[in-house]
Amino acid sequence: MPDRFALRLSLFYGAFFVYAGISVPFMPVWLAAKGLDSREIGVVLAVPLVVRLLVVPPSTRLADRFAVLRNAIIAASIASVAGFIVIGLSAGFPGILAAFALGAVALAPVLPLTDAYALRGLQGRRHSYGSVRLWGSVTFIAATLAGGVLLDVFGARNVIWAVVATLVLMAAIALGLDRLSPEPAEPADASKAGTSLWRSPAFIVVVLGASLIQASHAVVMGFGTLQWSAKGIEGPVIGALIAVGVLAEIALFAVSGRAVAALGAVGMIVLGGLGGVVRWIGMIFDPPAAALAVLQCLHAFSFGATHLGTMHFLSQTAPAGRAATAQGDCAAAQGIVFAAAMGLSGVLVAALGNLAYAVMAALAAAGAIIVGLVLRFARTRSAT
Repeated sequence: MPDRFALRLSLFYGAFFVYAGISVPFMPVWLAAKGLDSREIGVVLAVPLVVRLLVVPPSTRLADRFAVLRNAIIAASIASVAGFIVIGLSAGFPGILAAFALGAVALAPVLPLTDAYALRGLQGRRHSYGSVRLWGSVTFIAATLAGGVLLDVFGARNVIWAVVATLVLMAAIALGLDRLSPEPAEPADASKAGTSLWRSPAFIVVVLGASLIQASHAVVMGFGTLQWSAKGIEGPVIGALIAVGVLAEIALFAVSGRAVAALGAVGMIVLGGLGGVVRWIGMIFDPPAAALAVLQCLHAFSFGATHLGTMHFLSQTAPAGRAATAQGDCAAAQGIVFAAAMGLSGVLVAALGNLAYAVMAALAAAGAIIVGLVLRFARTRSAT
């Protein structure tokens, strides 16, 4: 019999990343069609990043405090629909900016809450987190391709309504998510519920290390397409290169249960950092398209392995009733580090060109070393 919990969760991840696959590449096109200039578009697109840092930690804490993880996902999903309808009806830079802030308040907690819900609900089931989460990557590719068709058929000014439709689908699926069973009480000698996760050295080190590895993607995410286009690689080939990376990520997610069992959560993050080092060093040498395709496959490690390791580490170490809090704090920390790296990447590319990837390799190496120290300490401690 199919696992109903995993099936519905897969559908929810799929719906969320359909939204992402349409909104990420095509929302700037809609903003331009609404009359905003490049400076205003940049400001509007930065708003969700800032809101995420402010909203996610308190919202995940509230979800944990009142044990309403599933209901919080439903409420945030429904509120997201309302928020993006307001965006669609807004006009002018001030109005659109305010509407984007409102929509971001609703949508920002959805993914951290869902990851916490997934990791807890999948415990003891035959489906691993990665085998469920991979459907989000699948639908992201499909939505990105379909978004171009929607843009041609409906026009730039109507893209927002396609985004709203995906959020309506997401909210409808959220209503069907299964309830979680009550969490078992912590043993008497467990850490006090009120103790901050940030008092745990292991939590700090792993979140910092994983954040550095994920931040090492800043140059390729911000400037990879521009660099490839400048060297004569055509749009369809660039799209294929991006798809290759996501397909490699999907392949790793499909076998994530065995991979995590073999390497452990911390080992997966170290693998991700090492994959990032190899990937970014290769990018320094301005490789041709065929070599780029090989390097893009390392996305499975630099992003995929790091993400999987981080999720499993949080699941294993967060105290009972603190899963969403751990996800929210980690998401906020990664957002801060990535925003700093993205801001730095423009300066690096302007000054160094392809040598900017050397700095990204250094970030990935630093993350792997920091997290590797935790792994070594844990092994030494277990041996004594």
